Amino acid sequence: MSQFPHDDFAKNFLDSLLSPYGSVQSSYKISSEVRYVDIYFQPQIDNCHLESLGLLAQFVRESIVIEPFRNSVTVMQINSCMSKLFDLHLTLVKEAKKQQQPEPGNDKLPKLWILTPTLSDRLLESVGAKLDVERGGEGIYVMPSGLKTGIVVIHQLPQTPETLWFRLLGKGRVQERAIAEVAALPTAHPLRGNVLDLLGNLRVTLEAKINITYGTLRERTGRAGFNYA
Repeated sequence: MSQFPHDDFAKNFLDSLLSPYGSVQSSYKISSEVRYVDIYFQPQIDNCHLESLGLLAQFVRESIVIEPFRNSVTVMQINSCMSKLFDLHLTLVKEAKKQQQPEPGNDKLPKLWILTPTLSDRLLESVGAKLDVERGGEGIYVMPSGLKTGIVVIHQLPQTPETLWFRLLGKGRVQERAIAEVAALPTAHPLRGNVLDLLGNLRVTLEAKINITYGTLRERTGRAGFNYA
């Protein structure tokens, strides 16, 4: 006897309804794939000294997933990020059961934060995102609570020291100003040196990429004097 009679009934019922019109495969196995979230953060219990993180400190007091985008995020990308979040939730629940621990409640499961340089009001409205008044509102949006998803629109953030680390992930003038602000921080600032090193590495990587692209174009055109600017 099946342990899931209602499930079997539903499958058989739908099969009988749909089979005259096409192919119906019950219990169709979907090939598993390795999926990754960009950042999965779990706070330490004794970690309460977060002043140097500015606005980011408000986000990392709980477990979160962060998905940063270089260009304006699309609805499809938002859906993909949320899909990965829910997969992670299921994994955490399964791990708790495997270790014979209490199943984590919704409030204990990580929340997703999508970082995007810009985003239209129309797209925000289409995904049900509203201004997050608790975190100051401007540039920070949250979806209905059950979805555990928020969006940071970096170019809408106020240009204050508290938003610096978010604005560093922006584009164009927003990022340029943030880089200048990092350089202007006191040399004793706990994050200044490491951030500048990372920015230096990024610059080297981008310049190398440009040089490779330039060289490839020269090889393809055979015109050394062509101006690619």
